[in-house]
Amino acid sequence: MPLMTCRGRGEVWFAHHASNCFLIDLDPEDSLSINGKHILVYEPSLGYDIQMVSGAGAFVGGGLFNCVFQGQGRLAITSHGQPLVIPVSPQQPVFADSDALIGWSSGLQTSLVRTQSFGSMLRGGSGEVAQVRFLGAGFVILQPSESNFGATGSK
Repeated sequence: MPLMTCRGRGEVWFAHHASNCFLIDLDPEDSLSINGKHILVYEPSLGYDIQMVSGAGAFVGGGLFNCVFQGQGRLAITSHGQPLVIPVSPQQPVFADSDALIGWSSGLQTSLVRTQSFGSMLRGGSGEVAQVRFLGAGFVILQPSESNFGATGSK
C-alpha cells in the first residue's frame, strides 16, 4: 500500500474522489480489518499489518488482502455515503454484499455464502450471487453504495 508521511506543525487535509471521510478511534485492545481502498490516513501510533482475508477470499470487495490496524489512535476511512456499523454476535451473524464492505472487527470469522440460485435470478432476485457471512462478536462497517473507486478513480 503506497504511503505518504507528513511531519511538522499545522493542519493537513486529505480527501479522495469526493468520498465521505470518517474518523475511527481505536483503543489499545481493538483490532480492525479494513479494505485498503478505504484507508485515507492513520496516526503513527497505530500499527498495521497486511493480512490475507480468510474464508471469503477474492470475493471481499478489494481482494484477498486487508490492512489490520491495532493500537491506540485514529484512523480515517472513506465511504460513499454515511457508513453503517452493524453489530455481530454469536446469536446474530451478519451477511453483507462484498462490494459494500469497508471493514470489520478482525476477530470475526468470514466465509462466502451462496445466496442465489439460477431460478431465483430468473424470478427477479437481488442479483447477488454470494454474500460474506460474519460470525463471532464484533461489528461490520458497510457503505450504503456499492460504488468502488480504486486509486485511479475508475470502478
